[in-house]
This record gives sequence, structure tokens and C-alpha cells, in this order.
Amino acid sequence: MSPSPTLHLAVALDGTGWHPASWREPVARPHDLFTAGYWADLVAEAERGLLDFVTIEDGLGPQSAHFLEPDERTDQVRGRLDAVLIASRVAPLTRHIGLVPTAVVTHTEPFHLSKAIATLDYVSQGRAGLRAQVTARPNEAAHFGRRTTGRARIGELLDEAADYVEVVRRLWDSWEDGAEIRDAATGRFIDRDKLHYIDFHGPRFSVRGPAITPRPPQGQPLVTALAHGTLPYRLVARATDVGYVTPRDADQARTVVGRIRAEQEAAGRAADPLHVFGDLVVFLDEDPADARARRERLDALAGEPYLSDAPTFTGTPAQLADYLQELSASGLTGFRLRPAVVGHDLPAITRGLVPELQRRGAFRRAYEADTLRGLLGLARPANRYAAA
Repeated sequence: MSPSPTLHLAVALDGTGWHPASWREPVARPHDLFTAGYWADLVAEAERGLLDFVTIEDGLGPQSAHFLEPDERTDQVRGRLDAVLIASRVAPLTRHIGLVPTAVVTHTEPFHLSKAIATLDYVSQGRAGLRAQVTARPNEAAHFGRRTTGRARIGELLDEAADYVEVVRRLWDSWEDGAEIRDAATGRFIDRDKLHYIDFHGPRFSVRGPAITPRPPQGQPLVTALAHGTLPYRLVARATDVGYVTPRDADQARTVVGRIRAEQEAAGRAADPLHVFGDLVVFLDEDPADARARRERLDALAGEPYLSDAPTFTGTPAQLADYLQELSASGLTGFRLRPAVVGHDLPAITRGLVPELQRRGAFRRAYEADTLRGLLGLARPANRYAAA
């Protein structure tokens, strides 16, 4: 196999891992799950492996095995800490790795999220992002009482998410760089001419602005989203810097990337850099038979075979390196790996997969930038409201 270009790698952190029985493994630490130290340890391990960023899962209701409704299971992890607050707590304990909490943009307000992610960008000194997620679950809509949702409205919810992200981005730009003067001698703290009303008016939001938080260190923190089909591909193409996709093989990866690039061109963003990452659930062991046996044991504990929205890889770190390089040749620029058991598979990524990719010249040996945009080769964007 010919060497692949340098890959980008992220990990998706969700509780004790993506397998529903992961919390029952000896390495799982379920008693620590709702502590800051637990999350700090996970992100420190990811940073030790020089990964680009971590995403942190979140939601507006308890986890469920069903798509649109709660379940009654008591043998799986239920309950979460707030992903943005986890990221803000972990940020001062890390130096390089990006922090990308999930934010459910259905039922919440873009003004509040813009402030939260801008604050995270300040706390992390330029390493913040967000993963925009929609929800069609009626039980989650019932928390807010303002409207109903359902599967039939997914397209509408995704259109709303695109508007939501546009409002967030305009709010980040509503303070020009250097708007804060902080001159005690003259009594001028801000230059009011460098604060701007965004005056966004659409079918779903009407937001005047400006923000109350100065422009973030990155100018625009990273915006990401998960996409499984045409409508979410359109959201990725219109609104994000990184899209996560779930192709099952190299041919499908090539097709998905092509569809996203076509949507990007249709949205007038053909010249904008946009990463497309493949999502994979991973069970990793030094012996592939051990990885298969571990997966089977977890399935037995769960009472059913594990099924995911993303492809599932079971094998060794070296085999995974082969597979990632094969997929990257189809146009994917990176991968977001979901550890099946975070206490086992995250170290297998950082201490097994990463050294293997480094030996192949396909992954960094040191962090080369101080910001998340820098790690991904994305320039700091100009402010849309600044005078030419």
C-alpha cells in the first residue's frame, strides 16, 4: 500500500463507551462517570496520543435504545453531565487538543450557545468547537412545551439547524477584533463602532445582536455535524467546517464525499475548506480473536448484538491503520473513532493505532499548532462586519 497523506484523528467520548454494556467492564469506572476527574483523565489520554480533538456527547433526555422515544432499560448508562461545561472544566488542564462538545440546537437558543462556545474558546485559548445536533424526540420537546417534533419534520429541523449555525457565526463576528480598548487613562473600554447588530431575520429566528462576548480567539470556533443522508449532507455542506459520515467501505466513502462536495458547490461554498471525517466504532486488541471475543462477551451482557449508526471495526490497531488508509484514499480527510469501551479502546487508539500510523508517516509526531483551526489547517477567518 502506498503511503497515505497525514490523517486527522478525533475520538467521540460517550459515557463509559459506545457499547451499551461497556459500563460493566472492569476498566469502566462507572462510579466516576459524573465527576470532573473522569472526563479530565479521558481527554488527557486523547491529548497524550496527539489527537486533533475530542467530541463529547450530550442530549435533552435520557439515553434510549429507541430512535424517537424513551426506553425502560435499567441495565445501561442513563444520565449525563452537560457537555459544554465538561469541556470548559477540562480546558485549563489541557494545552493542545481541541474540545468539541455536542449542542442540541433544537429547542435551544443560538444566542446562548454562541456565548457558551465563545467562552470555551477563551478558556481553552483557541481550541473550541461544537457539534450541532437536532432532535425529533417528542419526549424532549415536552421539556420545553413550545412545539412538537417527529420523524417527518427532520428536514425542517435540519434547515432550522443551518439557520441556527448562521446566527451563531454572525454573533461571533458581531464584535470586531480589537473592539476592546481597555484604556483606563481615557476611560474607554470598548470601541462602540466595532460592535455590530447582526439583524438576522428568518422563518425560525429573529436575532438583533450584538453578542455580549468579544470575538473568540479563533474568530470562528469549529462547527461540526454528523450526517447519514442527503438532507444532513446538505447541512454539513452549508454550515460546517467538519462533517462526520458513516460509509461502510471505500466505494461508499467516495460516493458520500462526492455528494457533499456537490452540495457544497450548490451552497456557494466550493472554495471553503471542509473536512469530511469517517465515523467508526472500534473494538481494538492486539489479537483480533481477543477483540471478537470481547465484543461477543459485551453483546451477551447486553442481551443482544450491538448495532450502530456507524460502521463497527473489530481487530488490531495495525489492521485499523490499514483500513483508515484505504478509506482516506477515497477522499476522507480524517476519522472520528468511537471507543466501544472507553477505558480499553481509547488507550488502544492512543498507544496502539497512533504509533502504527506514525511509523507509516501518516500521523503527526507533535502538535504543530496552538488552535484547533490550526491543527486542521483552517485559517482564522476575516470578520464579516469589519470595514475593508
